[in-house]
Amino acid sequence: MSKLFSPWMLGPMKLENRIVIAPMCQYSAVDGNAQDWHIIHLGNLALSGAGVLVIEATAVSPEGRITPSDLGLYSDENETALKRVMDAVTKHAISPMVIQLAHAGRKASSQTPWQGGAQIRPDEPGGWKTVAPSALPHASGEDVPVALDEAGLEKVQKDFAASARRAVALGFRGIEVHMAHGYLLHQFLSPIANERTDAYGGSLENRMRFPLEIFDAVKAAVPEDIPVWVRVSATDWVPGGWDIEDTVALAHRMKERGCAAIHVSSGGVSPKQQIPLSDGYQVPFAAKVKEAVGLPTIAVGLITDPAHAEAILEKGEADAIALARGMLYDPRWPWHAAAQLGAEIEAAPQYWRSQPRQYKALFKNATVGQR
Repeated sequence: MSKLFSPWMLGPMKLENRIVIAPMCQYSAVDGNAQDWHIIHLGNLALSGAGVLVIEATAVSPEGRITPSDLGLYSDENETALKRVMDAVTKHAISPMVIQLAHAGRKASSQTPWQGGAQIRPDEPGGWKTVAPSALPHASGEDVPVALDEAGLEKVQKDFAASARRAVALGFRGIEVHMAHGYLLHQFLSPIANERTDAYGGSLENRMRFPLEIFDAVKAAVPEDIPVWVRVSATDWVPGGWDIEDTVALAHRMKERGCAAIHVSSGGVSPKQQIPLSDGYQVPFAAKVKEAVGLPTIAVGLITDPAHAEAILEKGEADAIALARGMLYDPRWPWHAAAQLGAEIEAAPQYWRSQPRQYKALFKNATVGQR
């Protein structure tokens, strides 16, 4: 039996296979409110047959958005707009839906990627003042963020907890807390972005303190049957930055707190990063965390060949495989992977007759008559 298509428990949530659709920002919201695009996009991915669908990084506050067009879950209006999406998509979804909660920190107030992605300064249309662990800009020449004081830290924590409660009310089956890619919680972890001299800076234990407090706040805000896990950057790819040993230490703390899994990515905190891109280039980090900590681990990053995904799982380097851009390119990747690996997969009955003749058992429980 294919390992990729074997069941997996993500905390208390049973998944039919080990394919994870990673969160992918769409930059298509208005004032944080989901639009028709989100129904089309998420509806398409929810029919892919993947084990779980993680929707895009969703801001816990207006100032936590990466761009003015980011999805948010910080207001009643946001919740109402996203409920419309959830009602439409979950009615027909094959994949259970979970949400990634995020705060962009000093990387907020930016243009969308197709507008260049540059920072929008506070005095420019659509821009705002960003916040961060320390008054250090992400890149030279950018506006300097405001270092969060005690009241600011408390607000961020409350914002994460409030968004988590809204997510549960909307019917999301799980929550991924975004601690990766140079956004706020990663900024606290990395000495590149965190130069604080209080209890939240300096030593590794201090730099982990605020992200751990956020995880605890989210976990406390949701019922026990809702799994909560984290996405991390295993390394900054910059000398003197956050590294895999730090990630292992963080994973140990997460395991103690009942974290359901750790989703292992990398980079994002500094323009000076040097990333050696290649197929599965982040898998060794996932394998290291899994071996050292035993926490269920999700590998991600240029894993696009089903045989490669299967081999990673067979070697015990990870427990599940996440795809992002690969799913945008091929939203039926799970179907094609099942066909290649000789497995069966759930599909909507409206699509059963698309099954090629050479794969007679591709779709589970498929029966197609013709008048």
